[in-house]
Amino acid sequence: MPSDFALKTMNAVHRGLIKLTGGRVGWQVAMPVLELTTIGRKSGQPRSVLLTSPHQDGETWVVVASRGGDDTHPAWFLNLRDNPEVEVSLKGGPKQPMRARVADAGERAQLWPKITADFKNYAQYQTKTEREIPLVFLEPR
Repeated sequence: MPSDFALKTMNAVHRGLIKLTGGRVGWQVAMPVLELTTIGRKSGQPRSVLLTSPHQDGETWVVVASRGGDDTHPAWFLNLRDNPEVEVSLKGGPKQPMRARVADAGERAQLWPKITADFKNYAQYQTKTEREIPLVFLEPR
């Protein structure tokens, strides 16, 4: 499983690529990329991370709290679980206030097969862990 250091390094490299290319590269990799800003549950400070979104429905974006199949939830997920008021930036645009909501069992049962059919890596991540990988809806406030 990726370490915190490896995940932060990958995110920094991704941010660098976006900056280096003036945003021409990095906002679309296999699926759209967004920047999610949460409030740190311990620090109370804004925390931003680049995430892919395998599913969109109108203005609602879905992200997957996979952490590469690790047995622990990603920090950004724990942050939004404690404080669902988040901000989302698309293609480097202005941050938009949104509300995060973890998919309930029925929503996940309906959406998970669609996501894993299109993006097999998520199905592989699920086989690596006993925790159920959450899906999170990012909805306009």
